[in-house]
Amino acid sequence: MKRREFMRLIGGAAAAWPLVARAQQVKPPTIGFMGESTPEGQRQWVAAFVQRLGERGWSEGRNLAIEYRWAGGRNERFAELVAELVRLKVDVIVTQGTPAVLAAKEATSIIPVVFAIAGNPVANGLVASLSRPGGNVTGLSNQTAELAGKRIELLREVIPDLRRLAIMANVDNPSVVLDVREVQSVAHTLGLDVITADIRRTADFASAFAALAGRADALYIAGDPLVTTNRVRLAILAAGARLATILGNRENVVAGGLMSYGPNLADLHRRAADFVDKILRGAKPADLPVEQPDQVRFCHQPDHGGRDRTGGAADAARPRRRGDRVRIVLLHCICRLVALRDRSQRLELCPVLETHRTRVNVPIWTPRSRMTRSGHLDSTGPCVHVATPHRGRACLNDQVRHRT
Repeated sequence: MKRREFMRLIGGAAAAWPLVARAQQVKPPTIGFMGESTPEGQRQWVAAFVQRLGERGWSEGRNLAIEYRWAGGRNERFAELVAELVRLKVDVIVTQGTPAVLAAKEATSIIPVVFAIAGNPVANGLVASLSRPGGNVTGLSNQTAELAGKRIELLREVIPDLRRLAIMANVDNPSVVLDVREVQSVAHTLGLDVITADIRRTADFASAFAALAGRADALYIAGDPLVTTNRVRLAILAAGARLATILGNRENVVAGGLMSYGPNLADLHRRAADFVDKILRGAKPADLPVEQPDQVRFCHQPDHGGRDRTGGAADAARPRRRGDRVRIVLLHCICRLVALRDRSQRLELCPVLETHRTRVNVPIWTPRSRMTRSGHLDSTGPCVHVATPHRGRACLNDQVRHRT
């Protein structure tokens, strides 16, 4: 090689080296997002998380990278997925649910882990305490077991003659086990007969509902990744079994469940982005206290009776009838009663309400209720008197459009 060519090669390499070093220096941080369900099932949660990151100055593709992994409702996949994220050397792992957090905690003690949803994080060994988590894990608790009593109260308000309560739960989830114990304790205190149906995989749903046939008046479904992923299927099976259901979050009601009482999960993911922002700017997870939800929402189906839906598009376009409105008024009153009993949390009622200056007899929906073709509610249950002031078109905090 001639001397002149050699000197040119050395000079070019020397000029390129600062550029390579600078490119390595400005490599954006990477978030490993491990979803418990599917991209479609968690679309709103992810959108809230990414939006909040943007408000904090983080833009995916500009100064931030996000690696997504999805478990599809199968808890056994978490160990594999978190191992992939660890090999990628992500800067922080974000996930939901006790099984996912336990898998992440076992896989790494160095990479910070933020959970957007976790039930009973201290009792399940995720953190040492809420105020001082310790280790590399922190996030937000969804107070699963603490809300069990209120959910049963709501079932008893809607079904006053409730005697037999069924609990459907994935007992492989440690958080769900604690939730089931609390439900059983409250139910026994109220003198209810309890039957439990265990589910561990999707194939168990049909047999679980078959086992409950004729043995329950209402169904409590404990929250779990398996339930989140299959919420539409569960709603269809519950409707076919004529069982009133209560679940832990609004997403299940949108999928067709009767009603839910629990935290705003999209808001929890939004707040999880604040944890990530602090960690990426140098904070340690051990110094970030676990936070509790500040929004608890009661959601319900405006049309949950056996209404004839054979009308297709014409039926869907039909305005809500008076029978639907008065049931909403009744549920609005139940919602307000719950709010009055516990002023420590802000409670949101999702549907937009139409209230009227009137006093009406409102039939309470039971599994034996049905909507006739003429639009009237045919119910064998009792009636209650509901008096509502004139407020026109009103709502509490949040307006959510439900499918009819």
